[in-house]
Amino acid sequence: MNGDSAVREEVDLVVVGGGPAGSTIASLVAMQGHRVILLEKENFPRYQIGESLLPGTIHGICKLLGVTEELAQQSFPVKRGGVFKWGVNPTPWKFNFALSPNFPAPTSTAYQVERMKFDDILLRNARRLGVDAREGATVIDIVEDGDRVHGVRYVDESGVERVIESKFVADASGNTSRIHGKIGGERHYSDFFKNIATFGYFENGKRLPEPYSGNILCAAFDEGWCWYIPLSDTLTSVGAVIGREHAAQLRGDSETALMGLLDRCDIVKDFLSDATRVTDGVYGEIRTRKDYSYSQSEFWRPGMFLVGDAACFIDPVFSTGVHLATYSALLAARSVNSVLSGDLSEQVAFTEFDRRYRREYRTFYEFLASFYDMQVDENSYFWQARKVTNMKATDVEAFTTLVAGGHSGEAALTDAEGIVAEFESSTELLNGAVNDTWEMQSSGNEGMGRLFDPPVVRGLMDGSNQMLTKDSLGGRVPEVPLFEDGLVPSADSLRWVVPVPDAPAAGVR
Repeated sequence: MNGDSAVREEVDLVVVGGGPAGSTIASLVAMQGHRVILLEKENFPRYQIGESLLPGTIHGICKLLGVTEELAQQSFPVKRGGVFKWGVNPTPWKFNFALSPNFPAPTSTAYQVERMKFDDILLRNARRLGVDAREGATVIDIVEDGDRVHGVRYVDESGVERVIESKFVADASGNTSRIHGKIGGERHYSDFFKNIATFGYFENGKRLPEPYSGNILCAAFDEGWCWYIPLSDTLTSVGAVIGREHAAQLRGDSETALMGLLDRCDIVKDFLSDATRVTDGVYGEIRTRKDYSYSQSEFWRPGMFLVGDAACFIDPVFSTGVHLATYSALLAARSVNSVLSGDLSEQVAFTEFDRRYRREYRTFYEFLASFYDMQVDENSYFWQARKVTNMKATDVEAFTTLVAGGHSGEAALTDAEGIVAEFESSTELLNGAVNDTWEMQSSGNEGMGRLFDPPVVRGLMDGSNQMLTKDSLGGRVPEVPLFEDGLVPSADSLRWVVPVPDAPAAGVR
């Protein structure tokens, strides 16, 4: 190829980008004994936004990667759900992941993480699994021959240009990817989500009452909404999202603009009343993001594919970024492993990757678009979740399952074996959630009010327990294809396999 003097190597997979998507696919392919090089242009640990995670990521993907114990040792705030001041309801309302039948205790929680720490854990774990992860490595182009991609060209930390020839290239380099356009097609920006986010970090802000002190708080105002994410006992990520038509409010001094928007949310303003903004170090900068809602029209071509933010991103309101990134990496890893093992053709394996990835993206997109309707109450949002997921469940069960990252129903994300094994502890947690919700008042948090209707929660608990009881009697249900001619995950979830003949399809909207 090319006949130049660049230093050359050859591997099975080269991954561009060392964030959650890159570390995940590199790890899952290396776990099958394949040769993997990961190229990351920065040096870890490095700053990144996207700090609020979902149970499907923590108890699904991270369990597959083998990092759950290390994460548990980090003292990350435990996220049990969220509190929203949203829609026509004048008082905040709350949801618990524990109300989803797919996420019983102890899988009904996630973490709020400092991405510098979380991403570094995943990258170091990839190295332990055999990935050759190289930092300070800047990819400058792909290597292609006709329709097929054969590798990448990059400059290493010492300035030497190198070429890696590979059977596959994974672009996991995020929304600023330099090579995503090589996949073909176009990056289409959303006509609906034309928002701008500005955010900073604060010390000593208030917390929600226990046991919900680690929950995310989101509050809407006329021009947009605010997030409030506890990252430690004292550190909080706080931001405001506004429509592009209100961009004039961000002109001038960035701190004045941010504080002016945060003051629009009474709850957030109150939580920050005794707080101090961090003004030095990595968290001392007020940052702004725009044009972040998009999807590439093509997700793969022979020899190359996109995962994570290189492929698509929707909106930060329900923290779906890391979920979509790691889930897409799991789907792609199955495809790579299946092709490298000779089990499936590239066309068949990556068609499954493409269809499942787009299904997950589309479901979240439709739901999040409906969630921006501020003229309804939370019951309408719950109903909308059931509508877009087609789940055979109550509205709130569909809602909590979706926002926990378990709508796909994959055992790899929902820990189906744990649903049976942890039935009793799930019942105890659900009862506790009901009692805590009943007693949770505005003490110490002016304006909070009662956060949920206890009779509604108790009814949901009864329905969830009936479903769990049924599961405990019947055992784990084998996965079925999501599409009539589709594939299913292997028993270890690392490859695709052809389903048993006549197995019913789960169906797709």
